[in-house]
Amino acid sequence: MREADERAALAESQRDDPVRDADTIGDAIAYRRDEVSPQTLRRLKRAEFAIEDEIDLHATSERAAEDLLRRFLAEARDAAHHCVRIVHGKGLHSPQGPVLKGLVERVLNQRADVLAYASPPPAHGGTGAVLVLLAKRRPGEQRQAKRKQ
Repeated sequence: MREADERAALAESQRDDPVRDADTIGDAIAYRRDEVSPQTLRRLKRAEFAIEDEIDLHATSERAAEDLLRRFLAEARDAAHHCVRIVHGKGLHSPQGPVLKGLVERVLNQRADVLAYASPPPAHGGTGAVLVLLAKRRPGEQRQAKRKQ
């Protein structure tokens, strides 16, 4: 039985599946602010938070995706959502690779209301998505819609 298990493990390790490999060993992104514990980031990577909203940016131009993403994050925070999912795709059909993934990471790094983000497990989008923890609104802080008026 042990020999059969070892043969199966060897065969699995030699199988070439770039999508599976990317999800398990590379291309995953993760970030946390100093005030967020490593344990919280691990929980986010395992998708242990309730996902309260999501946006799918597939087949969207880079410029349109950025506008949609910024609006989505502002509306999610206005709605007091704590965890959201952004589906950006893996860039498998793009000659430049994962353009939207880089855009999403850049936008998330610029926002003060983003506490942490991480690529989730494959069942939740893997490296083609990112889960984001948003900061709670502070008392007295205006909503995005009110600032525009």
